Amino acid sequence: MKIPTDRVKELRDQSGAGIMACRNALLESEGEMEKAIQILKQQSLLEVQKKTRRSTTQGIIEVYIHTGGRIGAIVEVNCETDFVARTDEFKELAHHLAMQVAAQEPQFISNEEVPEGVDIEPEEACLLLQPYIKYPDKTVQDIISETMVKVGENIKVSRFARFELGG
Repeated sequence: MKIPTDRVKELRDQSGAGIMACRNALLESEGEMEKAIQILKQQSLLEVQKKTRRSTTQGIIEVYIHTGGRIGAIVEVNCETDFVARTDEFKELAHHLAMQVAAQEPQFISNEEVPEGVDIEPEEACLLLQPYIKYPDKTVQDIISETMVKVGENIKVSRFARFELGG
């Protein structure tokens, strides 16, 4: 089956996956776009699971100050190499995570940090489980996983802080 390049480009634009991965997914799905997207998602999950075991010693600290200067957030986002830490994708992720912290006031990074006996709503209190502010149908962890696939490295949020004037 021959896959037109415009279909590969369309799938690449939607998924952020590589050209060959998009082409192969379209071949496997016999040209059906929705099936190809599902195939790419499954492949991405496997890639992400492999990467999460790798060490993250590089990264950046991103600061976000909301308009008016009354709310601010600082977040440390780590990756495997300084090369990836300097990429636009990684910097954009860190900036959006700082915005997320400022807007949604998470208390913990993940469920694993919640002390036993503390009664919270994980989707509200844990940064990685919160709906992502730009795309509410995805979680923050989903966005981090997508970026991991794009840059090819493990990415972790190490810590964050949120500040509010008078708070």
